[in-house]
Amino acid sequence: MSIVAQSPELEPGAIEVVVTLPTFKRPEHLLKTLESLNAQVTERRFAIVVIENEAEKREGAAVVQPLFERGEYHGLVIVAHDRGNCNAYNAGWATALKAFPGFSSLLVIDDDEIADPHWLENMCKTRETYGVEFVGGPQLPVFARPEHARWSTHPVFSPHHTRTGRVPIVYSSGNLLVGRNVLEAMPFPFLDLAFNFMGGGDSDFISRSVVKGFTIAWCAEAPVYETIPARRVEADWIRARALRNGVISTLIEKRKRAGEPFGGTRTALKSLALLAVSPLRAAMKIAQTGSMSIGIYQVYVGLGRVLAEFGYSNEQYRQPEKN
Repeated sequence: MSIVAQSPELEPGAIEVVVTLPTFKRPEHLLKTLESLNAQVTERRFAIVVIENEAEKREGAAVVQPLFERGEYHGLVIVAHDRGNCNAYNAGWATALKAFPGFSSLLVIDDDEIADPHWLENMCKTRETYGVEFVGGPQLPVFARPEHARWSTHPVFSPHHTRTGRVPIVYSSGNLLVGRNVLEAMPFPFLDLAFNFMGGGDSDFISRSVVKGFTIAWCAEAPVYETIPARRVEADWIRARALRNGVISTLIEKRKRAGEPFGGTRTALKSLALLAVSPLRAAMKIAQTGSMSIGIYQVYVGLGRVLAEFGYSNEQYRQPEKN
């Protein structure tokens, strides 16, 4: 990890909130994401850490470096030289801990998302209201083609929760608040590199944190708007994502039950049971929604859970051009 830019007159000790923003080959959208962060309506002092994860061309870092150096954005630009989703997050979070000793909350947004103007304030208020260490928020899809808006209710794109309040778990770091106390308590690397190109390292991190007693709330009033390219509504991408989600579910459950008697066997039996009932669940979803894709998603998730028992992994992020 190396720092390539720092805004002038940065006062690290005065920063209350750090926003980490990993980027990989999306320089144009990165600028849009940063603009939405500069438009935040809040009195809280926050800094942005941009994490460039393409160490050769560094397109993202190149386009934002002069903006940070001129003070248009407040914070740091770093390069995470080891490629991969988990490496980028680990580098950004470790940098935040080292560079900003006084922050209490760390927020995460991706470089294909736009933050609502009240995003940061509402995420922090929700943490304070419910006394939790994690806050998740909705990632609302914005499809590149208007005719694809019908996909917004598909499980791949719809939020896991709908109401603000305490929840048992959240699954994504695409819109997430993490308390500093969590990062100080959890071992480094925070995200397990086994998930580096598959995704799911964030889900695994949150799951392990919950086991340690950290709590979670959902903030429905703090959306980010995720740009969805046409590629992501194609049948093979949806199928690959469903299989991947099943694999991740099994891997996280196996880790959680690693110390239990017959934990692995119980996880395998659960996976087989879920696959066995998935056709029925699919039929019910098809009848309920009228969507074959939403229905068959249940089957692919169940299949992914079982395939994980045989070592299958679907590393969708290994080839970003296909993602």
